[in-house]
Amino acid sequence: MKAMILAAGRGERMRPLTDHTPKPLLAAAGKALIEHNIEQLVAAGFNDIIINHAHLGQQLEQRLGDGRQFNANIRYSPETTALETAGGIIKALPLLCDDVFLVVNGDIATDFPFATLKNQPVNLAHLVLVENPDHHPQGDFGLDSAGFVTETDTKKFTFSGIGLYHPNLFRQVPAGIHKLLPLLLKGIASREVSGQVHPGFWMDIGTPQRLQELDLYYSQRRPHHA
Repeated sequence: MKAMILAAGRGERMRPLTDHTPKPLLAAAGKALIEHNIEQLVAAGFNDIIINHAHLGQQLEQRLGDGRQFNANIRYSPETTALETAGGIIKALPLLCDDVFLVVNGDIATDFPFATLKNQPVNLAHLVLVENPDHHPQGDFGLDSAGFVTETDTKKFTFSGIGLYHPNLFRQVPAGIHKLLPLLLKGIASREVSGQVHPGFWMDIGTPQRLQELDLYYSQRRPHHA
């Protein structure tokens, strides 16, 4: 199964840190956010990795190269203008083949066991959800007793930025700028989006303060984190 890391975001809330450095290259515990993600994916058996980029994207290519230092095969999907999540995935589909693939946000940190997704059945999508963080108390989606993602459940969880997708989710959508949510809501309505809740560590590194918190988290856990 191939994996895609989303790395095209501008990182506005991270400014001025992202004025000269793409957000995925910001460091925690002496290592870029995206390098932590790549190492976890490779350790879980995801060696074929596609990375999209826009803002200062050449820095990502220069830093990560073809991935051989991570025992990975990295290819890139450059975007002149950031195409949003679904738009970026659609542009990268020729690199992702015609099978289910994993997508991970390039600005999250987690101890999620990625290897467990390799045998996960997928209709259109399978989302990893987490308990709502303080900065997103309202959550995004519910989960019913059959394991399907819902819009309506009283108990809401936050989408972690980790998901499995079948190419059919994007088949009828033309190239261009597209958000992922409308496509997911369509699949949710037809009960073709499953989900699970990850109870472990997860952070969305959306602000300089959270980057500092992640740095502290990693430094307290050395050498145990993956």
